[in-house]
Amino acid sequence: MTELLAGACDCHVHIYEPERFPLSQKIGRASWSDYQQMQQRLGLERALLVQANGYGFDIGCLLDALGQAGNAARGIAVISPDISDAQLAELHRQGVRGVRFMLVPNARGALDWDALEPISARIAELDWVINLQVDGRELPEFESRLRALPSRLSIDHIGKFLEPVPVTHPGFVSLLRLLDGGRTWVKVSAPYETSKSGAPHYEDVSVLARALVNAHPERCLWASNWPHPGRDPVPDDQAMLDLLSEWTVDETVRRQILVDNPAALYGF
Repeated sequence: MTELLAGACDCHVHIYEPERFPLSQKIGRASWSDYQQMQQRLGLERALLVQANGYGFDIGCLLDALGQAGNAARGIAVISPDISDAQLAELHRQGVRGVRFMLVPNARGALDWDALEPISARIAELDWVINLQVDGRELPEFESRLRALPSRLSIDHIGKFLEPVPVTHPGFVSLLRLLDGGRTWVKVSAPYETSKSGAPHYEDVSVLARALVNAHPERCLWASNWPHPGRDPVPDDQAMLDLLSEWTVDETVRRQILVDNPAALYGF
């Protein structure tokens, strides 16, 4: 079991309040107070709230949850490239620290590739991060663009290779090169989303997580992906956290991933 650490952060959480904030997805309520119950069971203290795909450009639910969470959470929003400087400053005041790009085929969000550079340029001065979800097999095609972004970059879910790949795959090598650049982070999270070998160890994806942790512990983040939208059965959150202890036995590295890295990236 992963040792509990003061300041430990869950770097990918979705909040759904369909009664108060209608969304396009058919999904049950998963409020900030609901999340706090899971958070307390796992001994986590901080969270990164990532705007759900079904809310499009409507950030009302995200801002409401950030207001409830106070300094215990930061947010990743979906914004328009023509947002005003004053609006950006207000979002920063409310706890937003980045912008989400959901670019996985067949699950794209409100923003597309053509908005990437304009938004990155707008948020760089605020020291925000682009939160990118993409099929990792596509990374070689976009690597030069991602490397050139003026803002920082975070890539979801172990690269989200929709078909598990070996560590020698060009997409994984591209991911490692992005981490080498010093302005890209990766979430070692949600192996169940792409694994073919399955629970409890998700070995076909865990081999990639271990390689990332070994190569760049200072660029890794951990996340639960609560409430695991679309998954049946729902993964066990404690088991997801415990996987980190399988990916590294070094307590100093686990502290980096759970506490130090998210504190630096998201400004806790």
